[in-house]
Amino acid sequence: MALPLKYNFANVIVRWRATLATVLGIALTVAVFVLVQALAEGIKKSSAATGDPRNVLVVRKGSTAESSSLVSREQLRTFQYYDEIARNERSEPVISADIIVLANLPRRDGKGEANVLFRGITARGVELRPQVNLVPGLDAQGNALASRWFTPGRREIVVSARLAKRFAHFRIGGSFKSGPATFHVVGWLDGGGSAYDSECWIDADEARSIFDRDMYSSFLIRPRDEASRSNLIARIEGDKRFQLRAESETEYYKKQTLTAKPIQWLGSFLAVAMSIGAVFAAMNTMYAAVGARTREVGTLRVLGFRRRTVLVSFLIEGALLAFIGGLIGCAISLPMNGYTTGTISMETFSETVFAFSITPALLTKGLVFAVLVGIVGTFLPAVRASRLPVIAALKSL
Repeated sequence: MALPLKYNFANVIVRWRATLATVLGIALTVAVFVLVQALAEGIKKSSAATGDPRNVLVVRKGSTAESSSLVSREQLRTFQYYDEIARNERSEPVISADIIVLANLPRRDGKGEANVLFRGITARGVELRPQVNLVPGLDAQGNALASRWFTPGRREIVVSARLAKRFAHFRIGGSFKSGPATFHVVGWLDGGGSAYDSECWIDADEARSIFDRDMYSSFLIRPRDEASRSNLIARIEGDKRFQLRAESETEYYKKQTLTAKPIQWLGSFLAVAMSIGAVFAAMNTMYAAVGARTREVGTLRVLGFRRRTVLVSFLIEGALLAFIGGLIGCAISLPMNGYTTGTISMETFSETVFAFSITPALLTKGLVFAVLVGIVGTFLPAVRASRLPVIAALKSL
């Protein structure tokens, strides 16, 4: 014979003062767990949302990222004549040679400096990235201004709208010095939640000249069709002269998630450390509940409820407390969904901006985690309650 669930609900309500600390402890644990995991999820989503599945990205073999890759101008001139590459309405090959440069710039709040990734692109660079658009920006006085793309040879730059909120001198019309040149901000770009939201764009050949780089970092190519795409990848990787690696642009960025790993490990570590405290809090509360309800447990045994029934009833009560705490923790974390923040990319060591991403799956994971903490914390007190001698329990005050 099982105890009705309303018995457990009534005990939670009647002893609300004793259980409040446990519920809040579990709630804070779940909130931290969900938020830290949401950071990692936001970084992964940013990488997964980057690129066009039609494009092929080419980097040097052995390089882990574009920033550590080198490809030559001679290779660019060779690729332009490949039949597999699409042509635009002006019969120009749709290929862009990009160069990645890091610039150390001051933060807008005056609290130090950080690396910002400059992407130098050639003429087809914007055409190959339709998800990137210009958005209205603000000048130094906070007035809205229209954005435009940079003009090659004029030291002009287009910055990420998200980075503009984090770094000084990124307002439209502003200027800043990096290396031997002074750059003038002429527009803000929006990368649609992709990795491009963490970049500033300039002319590639101008970047090579300013930062004294002889080579590019990567090629971005649009093949004519799916068959041409497969042939192009095989042709590039099969040519021993080049020593290059070619793959889908979207697949390349999906692999660039090293930054998310330390955050996930941190989240797991914090969750384990805090869950230990939450388990002891739950255990303390349930031991107190067993002590206060000794006669009640004896009465249940006299009424014919078996030891395993009492054990299961206390476990259900602990799980119920933890579930309530989990719901509160999830509710605490939800307002952070979509909030934009930044960290250091482990691939480029530059500022990476992304948004907290709290998904239904992550909330479910948080609730399951909370219930497990409640069950573990309740198990020993529940075993003690189930083993209380009936006569001694009935005689207790």
